[in-house]
Amino acid sequence: MRIAIITGASSGMGRDFARLLAHEDIDELWLIARREERLQKLSEKIGLRCRTLALDLLDKNSFTLLADYLELENPDVVWLVNAAGYGMIGKVQDLSHEEQDAMVLLNCSALTSITRTVLPYMKSGGHIVQFASASAFMPQPEFAVYAASKAYVLSFSRALNCELRPRNISVTAVCPGPVDTEFLKIAEEHEAAAAYKRFFMGESRRVVRRAFLGAKKKKEVVVPSLSMQGLQLATKVLPHKLLLRFMK
Repeated sequence: MRIAIITGASSGMGRDFARLLAHEDIDELWLIARREERLQKLSEKIGLRCRTLALDLLDKNSFTLLADYLELENPDVVWLVNAAGYGMIGKVQDLSHEEQDAMVLLNCSALTSITRTVLPYMKSGGHIVQFASASAFMPQPEFAVYAASKAYVLSFSRALNCELRPRNISVTAVCPGPVDTEFLKIAEEHEAAAAYKRFFMGESRRVVRRAFLGAKKKKEVVVPSLSMQGLQLATKVLPHKLLLRFMK
């Protein structure tokens, strides 16, 4: 059985990736998120057999449950898409321990655990898509923990891509700028995003489409917009100290 596994599938880019992969040569989608009702609604509309796994990835027991499902079914995982993520805007001193721990646990630890759990079930030709962020390119004051967590995702994905090349499994890190999803509404609970970020807002389906095409081409990193490609270049040629001063 050929399957795709998508985390964060109940909304945003995870949901859009699920809709897109429903047209690929796979037998079943495994949709992972906390909100069972949303997963059910998506599975009813998607036009492909789906398995909904209402798992909280901040709970370590979730990885045991996923491992049990995989051992029972022994599928061929053709796609793994790690789209689950969490961010909160605000100064480190103003955010709670729980909020900051959750960013590190979900964006770094859970992503790593999911990837490690699924890897034994991937064969030659498989694709792993890890949603990082353009914030991974440099530190982000008042988004410090989130940006640092996404820098981890970018570094981890690039290294893993090298490790898995002999197995012909590609790993693609996707680095969009701001995207018009529920994520931003949650992130702004304490503090609004910088006004200039509104000018670079991306559309979820377009970002996902470019991520998908880049992954099919086995690209190591996909930066979906020209503006974020410009940022990436700037972070390579200009001192971060200067860029941080400009952002401030």
